Amino acid sequence: MTMERIKQIVESHPIVLFMKGTPQFPMCGFSSRTVEALTSVGASFHAVNVLADPEIRANLPRFSNWPTFPQLFIQGELIGGCDITLELQQVGELARITAEAQKAS
Repeated sequence: MTMERIKQIVESHPIVLFMKGTPQFPMCGFSSRTVEALTSVGASFHAVNVLADPEIRANLPRFSNWPTFPQLFIQGELIGGCDITLELQQVGELARITAEAQKAS
């Protein structure tokens, strides 16, 4: 049931960030830096606070085959966590893929 919920969240928003805390109040440095990267490229995204939803927190790593948080999904696909998001930002790819995702929705 939780796996279906995760799938539904990922498929109903072009950009989804599963994070610890909220964009306004991130609860870990990795989540905070990922939010900053997305915000810096003007991406609007749907955030899910995994600390407020233990079911999602427990099942998301199985859904995505990615063990840590945050997890960024763009157009239904796992992009990765903080390190990958920051690398994409540094090479200019994050702005491109988030803009494309927002146009497509």
